Amino acid sequence: MHRPVSALIVALLAVPTYTAGAQQPVVVRAARMVDVARGELVTPAVVVVADGKIVSIGAAGVPPNARVVDLGDLTLLPGLIDAHTHLTYDISGDWVSRSVRELPADAALRGARNARVTLLAGFTTVRDVGSTGFADVSLMKAIDAGLVPGPRMIPSAHAIGITGGHCDDTGWAPGVNELGPKDGVADGVDEAIKAVRYQIKHGAKVIKVCATAGVLSFDATVGAQQLSDAELQAIVQEAARHGLKVAAHAHGTEGIKAAVRAGVASIEHGSMIDDEAAAMMKRQGTYLVPTAYLLGTFKFDSLPPSIAAKARQVIPLAQASHRRAIRAGVKIAFGTDAAVYPHGDNAHEFATYVAYGMRPAEAIRTATLNAADLLGVTDRGVIAPGKLADLIAVRGNPLEDVRVLEQVPWVMKGGVVVKEPGE
Repeated sequence: MHRPVSALIVALLAVPTYTAGAQQPVVVRAARMVDVARGELVTPAVVVVADGKIVSIGAAGVPPNARVVDLGDLTLLPGLIDAHTHLTYDISGDWVSRSVRELPADAALRGARNARVTLLAGFTTVRDVGSTGFADVSLMKAIDAGLVPGPRMIPSAHAIGITGGHCDDTGWAPGVNELGPKDGVADGVDEAIKAVRYQIKHGAKVIKVCATAGVLSFDATVGAQQLSDAELQAIVQEAARHGLKVAAHAHGTEGIKAAVRAGVASIEHGSMIDDEAAAMMKRQGTYLVPTAYLLGTFKFDSLPPSIAAKARQVIPLAQASHRRAIRAGVKIAFGTDAAVYPHGDNAHEFATYVAYGMRPAEAIRTATLNAADLLGVTDRGVIAPGKLADLIAVRGNPLEDVRVLEQVPWVMKGGVVVKEPGE
């Protein structure tokens, strides 16, 4: 559906004034833009940007001294948000033994490469849910300082889980890479609280927990609950005292329910959501971050046999679980687990959601309004005055074909163009 920018909307937006010394305003023009809240196209698109933020929308707000960026027959959208990435990781080479061979600096440098690729793919914000040695925090600081290009980051530092669990580094001889609360490996309520406090002390902006076992680790099961109810509750309560939310890696049904009862903000993966769990999540307002596209990308022959067996077990369960959650009306936020498949392919997640039954507009909201809500940020996720000037442009109409988001020719972050068509 197309709708014009009405005179009423323009009239309600105060025509901005520009003071001497402020950044020269930029007018971004395009054939159309997506109103993500309404799921409609606005034609034409005229967005005025200054000092890193959107100042006004519509021709009435264009100042005479503005520099014009004319994108022609492209469609504008807000910068995309991925709520589940691992920028400092990738599954390549001898990734199994990487933890005992590399320093945090190696992870941060790898993250710098992956951050750039992610930004150029149109993702201007990510929630990074698990790194080592605070490499993700260092990467966030480098991006914020302008030392390396990348998306805005909300890092979790070390994910928190039990000894020998999915968040631990297992498979080594005793004494090799033994981890403790500072590294996120905690047993009992006191150690769990200490682990939370230590991550926050060193820069975590969200807390990630491993409520259950997982796939890409050497614990025996894929879905068994690992953190106890008491540990989960203590972690959520401690994080809340610091103003932070908790994201819970959770595959198995009982672990999902325990995490929801504890008050986590999101269930990551959610591979075995039954009807009761879906109802609990909907009632509590708990988000599901499906990480769905990767389920079709596993190269089983390249995985250790025990991990490949778990992947084969969980994939059909997860696909059914995601469909069940969507049908039940559980809130969905976009997340990919980028690292398990190549960074920069994040936008392939959209088509998977559509295949699960979402309309394209609903899928787009998962990476804009919904993801912003989950992350607790109010300055992005929609093209509107006062929001960050994080914008992307694509060819075609993503409300008809969400796959056009897989190729993003133009990206702006904070009012600065970081990718031009043809690059």
